[in-house]
Amino acid sequence: MTFFESLARKLDRTGVDPVVWHAPPPPPLTGVLAPNGVLDGVHRWALPSGEGPEDVAVDHDGRVVTGGNDGRIWRFDSRGDATELANTGGRPLGVEVLDDGRYLICDAERGVLRVDEKGRVDVLADTAVGHPLVACNNSAVGRDGVVYFTDSSAHFTIADHRYDLLEHRGTGRLLRLDPRTGETDLLAEGLQFANGVGLASDESFVLVAETGSYQISRVDLTGPSQGRTSVWAENLPGIPDNMTSETRDGLFWVALYSPRMRLLDLLAPYPALRIVAANLPEAVQPNPVHAGWVVALDRRGGIVHSLRGGKGSYAPVTGVREHDGWLYLGSLTADAVARVPLPPGPDIAAGE
Repeated sequence: MTFFESLARKLDRTGVDPVVWHAPPPPPLTGVLAPNGVLDGVHRWALPSGEGPEDVAVDHDGRVVTGGNDGRIWRFDSRGDATELANTGGRPLGVEVLDDGRYLICDAERGVLRVDEKGRVDVLADTAVGHPLVACNNSAVGRDGVVYFTDSSAHFTIADHRYDLLEHRGTGRLLRLDPRTGETDLLAEGLQFANGVGLASDESFVLVAETGSYQISRVDLTGPSQGRTSVWAENLPGIPDNMTSETRDGLFWVALYSPRMRLLDLLAPYPALRIVAANLPEAVQPNPVHAGWVVALDRRGGIVHSLRGGKGSYAPVTGVREHDGWLYLGSLTADAVARVPLPPGPDIAAGE
């Protein structure tokens, strides 16, 4: 440990304990990744109160469901009018629709919740494999009702996610919950801020976005490699957040919180500098570029489509969902959900 690093640790007020890593150079923004303004013209549906509709889902009746930073769960009709469905009393993030019409909520403060039409909130899990859920984030639900969900960090809450990214110790987990028994088991650990979750349509594998390493990992659920974790898509052009399960077109849509942050990558090999950065006022820490971005990946993990917005567009995009010719978008800090028409099929096919 150098003198500078020792001094930085003594002055630290955040508890970060960074490790050395080397961020890969981002891919060139050419071809399918070339800038475009598709997300500049989104339709916005404002939240009646609060902000931060971090994720979005579409229920069996075509209504858009999301949760805000005031704990409220909102449901939008086809005109964009919102009705309050429930209040979790925490910070709802990931949203999924269950087969019976109820909603599964990953609440950063309360854990895995189930919400019904009458606004009743049931806690399905607030611990997993003997450890409390620190940063319950996102999920996908199998046909048998089994829930695959992430606990992003063992050290930092969602509110302090910046510290986890600066630390880069990889304490995130991908977990599995059987709501019938309440039992949980561990599918993968050592993940760099485990975030969005997506299931293959045949449920042979589950994907998990690793926000801190710009990649998506795969855990095989069946076959001879059952239980194996591997990298499915690496060196993404932006910082991955929530994602969808496989669509009927064989795509996984991924929300990119921000384009890659050059300063964050430059600091990666230098733990002392990252300690200093963590203790600076938030305004001068490495900050995301507020420009909307979602990508679609095929089953092999290749990017086949990219929808972007300019600086000041709906951002940061943290949730994405495809339904009936639209992409619905959520954001960690915006005061509205958004939607944009799906790109035509031939455009997507041209990127394959």
